Amino acid sequence: MELKELKIGNLTARIPIVQGGMGIGVSLSNLAAAVANEGGIGTISGVQIGFREPDFDTNTVEANLRAIAKEIKKAREKTKGIIAMNFMAAMNNYELYVKKAVEEKIDLIVSGAGLPLALPKLVKDSATKIAPIVSSAKAAKIIIKSWLKHDRLPDAVVVEGPLAGGHLGFKMDEMLEGTYKSLKEIVTEVKEIISSYEEQYSVKIPVIAAGGIRTKSDIMELAEAGADGFQISSMFVPTVECDAHENFKQAYINAQKDDVMIIKSPVGMPARAIRTKFLTDSMENGCIVTKCFKCMPECNPLDIPYCISRGLIDAVNGSDGLVFSGANLESINKITTVKEVIDSLIN
Repeated sequence: MELKELKIGNLTARIPIVQGGMGIGVSLSNLAAAVANEGGIGTISGVQIGFREPDFDTNTVEANLRAIAKEIKKAREKTKGIIAMNFMAAMNNYELYVKKAVEEKIDLIVSGAGLPLALPKLVKDSATKIAPIVSSAKAAKIIIKSWLKHDRLPDAVVVEGPLAGGHLGFKMDEMLEGTYKSLKEIVTEVKEIISSYEEQYSVKIPVIAAGGIRTKSDIMELAEAGADGFQISSMFVPTVECDAHENFKQAYINAQKDDVMIIKSPVGMPARAIRTKFLTDSMENGCIVTKCFKCMPECNPLDIPYCISRGLIDAVNGSDGLVFSGANLESINKITTVKEVIDSLIN
């Protein structure tokens, strides 16, 4: 089977590779532009993107809005390719941040970690394309039915399986007991749902498979199941172009199979992360949260084992912190380049 270009509305990626959004600050303009320059779709993470702004601690929302504009501009200066932004639907000020990205004429918004039911109204009258992240056919159907009330269909759907990194759209017991469906099974089920809408509305809605994809054979298997594109995240971390600190990249390279674990995130969702001293100490003893960034609704600093924003920021800056990752890191064992990663998956 020959891999085809990926068309999302009037956007055409020469190769069907989408670089997943990784926050905080792991995938910013540098990584996104590098992937776009190779013919794929590069993604800037919009989660607490202003963490390097001088007033982030005291003026978090304004710092994030400023950084959204800065990172999109920097990406545009480095590439003429397709640039997306990823936003967590469950985070505070979601609508404000999405609107800012649309104002800056971002090509595509990818959104998960909750049901992004508000997206159609946020991009109305703009050229920005929208793609929800789902982990089941049921979620896909709920989102599409809601979006149709706004006379909008998804421009693409990202199907994220159980081997993905960061927050996961599965129940904790499913993850711990391994009772989840495989990515291939979920892609097949979502493709069936999507096909019915494609036929009814005479449109093409590409399905993008995500989570634990490591080889060309993984891609070909998912293509046979109906996937049109393939979202890759963890493989792009230990690259020269990745925006994270070298220590963060080394955490991926040094991780053994037993180091990658399922945790309960402070936001209440299961997540996959690399075992670090910070994570182990926090889970065993907790820690005092001295600053709340109000990134998530209903997050009480007195009840959580650690501040997720602070843990992620410390890690991406090279200190001991929270390092999210996908499964199957054993094959990721050296610093490489975006081009080499893509060549290994496509050629």
